[in-house]
Amino acid sequence: MSGFSYRRGELFAEAVPVAEIAAAVGTPVYVYSANAVRARLRAFAAAFADLPALFCYALKANPNLAILRLLAAEGAGADTVSGGEIERALAAGMPPERIVFAGVAKTDEEMRLGLGRGIYQFNVESAEELERLAAVARAAGTTAPVAIRVNPDVAAETHDKISTGRRGDKFGIPLEEATAVYERAAGLPGVAAVGVHLHIGSQITGLGPFARAYRRGVELWRDLRARGIAVERIDFGGGFGIRYREETPVDPVALAALVRDLLGGAACRLIFEPGRALVGEAGILVSRVIYRKETRAGRFLVVDAGMQTLLRPALYDAWHDIFPVREPPPGTPLLVMDVVGPICESSDVLGRDRRLPPLSRGELIAIGAAGAYGAAMVSNYNSRPRPAEVLVDGDRWAVIKPRLEPAAQFADEVVPSWLPGPDAQDRPSGSHGDADD
Repeated sequence: MSGFSYRRGELFAEAVPVAEIAAAVGTPVYVYSANAVRARLRAFAAAFADLPALFCYALKANPNLAILRLLAAEGAGADTVSGGEIERALAAGMPPERIVFAGVAKTDEEMRLGLGRGIYQFNVESAEELERLAAVARAAGTTAPVAIRVNPDVAAETHDKISTGRRGDKFGIPLEEATAVYERAAGLPGVAAVGVHLHIGSQITGLGPFARAYRRGVELWRDLRARGIAVERIDFGGGFGIRYREETPVDPVALAALVRDLLGGAACRLIFEPGRALVGEAGILVSRVIYRKETRAGRFLVVDAGMQTLLRPALYDAWHDIFPVREPPPGTPLLVMDVVGPICESSDVLGRDRRLPPLSRGELIAIGAAGAYGAAMVSNYNSRPRPAEVLVDGDRWAVIKPRLEPAAQFADEVVPSWLPGPDAQDRPSGSHGDADD
């Protein structure tokens, strides 16, 4: 688990005791290792050092400004899927010439934002979007740099809900229709076709799906250039998986070797969009035990984090390692239990049949590989406190998003003036007074 280790029986985030953070800011709390994030990006950059590659971090994995600032300082760009994410990337110091804008439902307003800020590339998802973007760009007196997303019809061999490159998925233009769309783009004022884009899914841990998809992308790129359409770059997307349980993530060195082989020395600008691969294993979620519940039906460890804090187990049946913050002594008997949260849903289970020491009320657990799609998916469901987020860098740490109490969550809600106030002495509906009539 990158960035986290036991020292003298206590779990540390880099050089900071995790229990110290939990005591200071409360639980649940997300804790991130800055050096683990840096190490992952540097591993990708080193593997592709001899190739003109730009790594655009996928903000949807974890959009916290501190994480973005950290990655920007390492030279990363941003892969965005909304106008709000473009604004976040810019606020964090990511230059517009490193920002790409993807997504199937770009609004005119979002298009104008990207054009006005001079972003590097629009990843266009459909022929209809191409026409609309061209019209918006012409009205703004500019030209939009476009990479058309093709659907290579490649199964990503991952969870069905995060596969995006199959024929029936909503993303991209079918490969056999792509040439006609590029030819249309070549003669369409307001857009300039600068690249080919593809992305087949998320949490992919084998090279096979990448090899099949990348090969089709490179073949299309070569064919377009042979036709005189001067596409200069290929955006291979992201989807690089991490270890949640027993997976072996893709090695950046092996990935780079694959890309070199497919390009065969061709001069081509490359873009990759890692998200989870950079931050997933660099974060944990720390939670406190409320109590241990035992019945004839089973044993439950009830904690103060739930599906509103970490949605992935309920949404995807996802596995996250769960372990105590205080390391149990050797030989400690382990109990099999379900780790569950406080939400009034049967799906509020963080882990089933986990082997853990006999933890008691007030003790801390950590949920691993929670740096991606953890805090990004937090909700206010059941009006429980929203967890704080903390960044650790060596022996320093800082709160990068404070805990949000329920009263602050509904502070922006407005009650219409015609509804009675909290001190109104209204009678129950249907009441006609105290007379015996």
